[in-house]
Amino acid sequence: MVQGNRISSILALALLAAVLPGACGGSSDDVGATGEVCERKSDDGSTEFLKRVGCATDFEALASTPVDASLPGARSVKVVLDMADQNALYFQNSVLYEVHYAFISSHLSGGELPYVPPLFEFNTTEYFTPDRRFVLGAVTHYAGPGVWALELSPYDTASADMITTLFRAVQGASFFGSKLAFHPTSEAVAAEARKLPSDIPVVSTGDLYAGIDYQPLSLGTAVGRLHFAKAADLDSEYLSHQDIAVLDGVPNDISVVQGIITEEFQTPLSHVNVLSQNRRTPNMGLRNAMSHPELLALKGKLVELTAGPSSWSVREVTEAEAEAFWEAHRPEPITLPDLDLTVTDLRDIEEVTPDPPDGEPLRDAIKKAVLAFGGKAAHYSILARIPEVPIQKAFAIPVYYYDLFMKQNGFYDQIDALLADPKFNTDAATRDEQLKALRDAMKSAPVDAEFQELLKAKIEAEYPGHKMRFRSSTNSEDLDGFPCAGCYDSKTGDPTDWEDVLDAIRKTYASSWQLRTFDERTYYGIDHKTVAMALLVHHNFPDEEANGVAATNNPFDTTGVQPAFYVNVQTGGDVEVVAPPPGVTNEAFLYFFSQPNQPVTYLSRSSLMPEGQTVLTAAQIHQLGVALDAIHTRLSPAYGPAAGNTGWYALEVDFKFDDDANPGEPPTLYIKQARPLPGRGAGADAP
Repeated sequence: MVQGNRISSILALALLAAVLPGACGGSSDDVGATGEVCERKSDDGSTEFLKRVGCATDFEALASTPVDASLPGARSVKVVLDMADQNALYFQNSVLYEVHYAFISSHLSGGELPYVPPLFEFNTTEYFTPDRRFVLGAVTHYAGPGVWALELSPYDTASADMITTLFRAVQGASFFGSKLAFHPTSEAVAAEARKLPSDIPVVSTGDLYAGIDYQPLSLGTAVGRLHFAKAADLDSEYLSHQDIAVLDGVPNDISVVQGIITEEFQTPLSHVNVLSQNRRTPNMGLRNAMSHPELLALKGKLVELTAGPSSWSVREVTEAEAEAFWEAHRPEPITLPDLDLTVTDLRDIEEVTPDPPDGEPLRDAIKKAVLAFGGKAAHYSILARIPEVPIQKAFAIPVYYYDLFMKQNGFYDQIDALLADPKFNTDAATRDEQLKALRDAMKSAPVDAEFQELLKAKIEAEYPGHKMRFRSSTNSEDLDGFPCAGCYDSKTGDPTDWEDVLDAIRKTYASSWQLRTFDERTYYGIDHKTVAMALLVHHNFPDEEANGVAATNNPFDTTGVQPAFYVNVQTGGDVEVVAPPPGVTNEAFLYFFSQPNQPVTYLSRSSLMPEGQTVLTAAQIHQLGVALDAIHTRLSPAYGPAAGNTGWYALEVDFKFDDDANPGEPPTLYIKQARPLPGRGAGADAP
C-alpha cells in the first residue's frame, strides 16, 4: 500500500521506464535533477567511490546485487553521508566494499577526520544512536517496477531528519534524483518514514512486489518437455519426471518433474518449492506464464530452462541433449538403513532421541532414533527438551506396528505383485488405480488386538478426554538426499469412538502408498518395502487462532550478512498457509531477531485480516522468535555450523497459536515440527 498523501508520487514512479539505461546520454526521460554527465574516469573497475553518480554507467560501475534477494533484477550501491565532514556524500563501490564499514574504515578514518572505531563499536553506534557520525543507506534500482529507491537497513533507527538529509543529498548528486523514492525496509523504518516531508515519495515493499514479473525460488537448470496444466487438475493429469510443468496456480503437491513455472507467485516455504530444493530442480514464478509467448511457442517441446537469481531463460533442445542431461543428472539410488523392529513400547516423546554421550554427534543420535520412530518423532523428541520451545505432550508408536500391520494383512505380498506387473510400472493411470485399491484395502484391514489394548491404555491413562492426532513419521523423510517434504498424511481420531482411532491410524499408514509419494521413491531408487511408518501422537488442535511455517534463517540472503527469520502465517487453521486458495494472501515477514531493536519487514499482508491489522501481535512474534532461535541453536550440532556445515543453514518449523489450550488467556504457541530446510540452490544467472 502507498502511504498517505504520496499516492500521486508513486503513480508517477509507475510511469517511469522499467529498464536501466545502458550508457551516458540517455533519452530525456532518463535525465534526473542534475542531468547525465558521467563522473567515472576509468573502465577497469578500480573506481572505489564517487561523490556524484552522473550516469547509468557510473551506477553500474559501483553496483552489486543487494544482500536481500527477495526482489529479483535489483542492483544496489551503498551510500555514506559523513555528518562530521559537512555532510559529505560517498557512493561506494559495493563490489570492492561489500559493507559500509569496509569502505569507511579504509577512506574516512584518521587524518583530518575522526578515527573510526572497531567494527563492533561502529555497528552499535552508527545504526542505533542519535549522535552517530554517519547516515548509512543504499540506492537500489528495481528494474521490474522501474523504481529507484533509497533504503536503510531494517534495524537502522535513523530519525526522519537524518533520512531527509541523506535523501536530499543523494537526490542532488545523481542522474536519477528526480525519480528517487524512499523504501522503508521494516515496520520501524516505515513509522519514521511517515514523518518525512510530503515531497519525498515513499514506496512500500508491496508496491515493489506488484511491479515484478519473475520470482526466482529454487535456482538451477533443467531439461524436460514443457507441459502446460492447471494446478487443480494435477490429481487426474499425470506428469512425467521428464516434464517441466507450467501451471496456473501453486499446487500443494506435485510428482517428480524436472522443473516448475507457476503463474501465481509462491512463498519460499511452499511445499512445491521445498520439494524443488530437495530435488535440486528449478522452480520459479512468472506472471502470465500460461499465455507467455516464449513459453507457448515451445509448448510440448523439449527445452532447457534456467532459473537464475535475477532472470530466466528457455531454449529448445534436441532429444540427444535431453537424454544426455537426464543421464548426467540421474540421482544415485538411495538405500534405507535396516529398520529397528526390536522397539515395541509406546514411548514418551522426550525419550525417543536421547542426548548423545559427550563427543558423539547429535546427527548420529537422530539417525538411530529414525530407525525405530521415523524422522518427525526423532526431531520432535529434541524439541521436547528445549525449555524455550512449547510443544504438545506426545508419544510415539514405533515402526514395529506398521510392519506388523503390513505382514498380518498380506500387504507386502500385494506390493510384490504390483511391482512385478509391467503395466503398473509403465502406465501412470494404472499405477494410480492400483495404488488406490491398495490404500482402500489398508483402510479396512484389521489392526493387531494386543497393539490396540496397549494404545487404548496409554490414551485413557495419559490423554483422557481429547481427540488425538496421529502424525506420519517415516524412515524415508528428512533424509540426506531424500527429505520428501509433504509425502505422507496425518489424521485425527476420537478415542470415544475407538473405530475412529483405528481409521485414523489405517489412513495414515495408507498414505505411504499415494501415487506422488510412490513415484518419488521410485525416481530415487528406494526399495518400497524398506519404507515403514511410525506415528507421532498428541492432542489435536481444535481451534487455532493462527497457523504458520517459518525458516530459521533468511532464505533471501545466503551470505549471512542479514540474518533473519522468515515467517508465513495465516489467521485460523482452515487455510493452507504455504499454498493458499486463489484470492487469499497470507502474511509473510522477515523478523530480524538478532538485531537490538528486532525489526519486522512485511513482504505481504493477510487478506483475511481487517486493514491495518496483522495476524500476529508484536508479543506473539517475539515469542515465536525465541522458540525459533532456540531450535536453530539446538539443532546446529546436527545440521549447522556446529556440525561443520559452512553453507546456508536453516530449519523449517511448523507452528500454531491455539485458543483452547488455556481458556481466557492469550492464544498459546505450539511448535509442531522442525526439519532441515535446503537452500535456494546455485546456478549462474540466466542470460
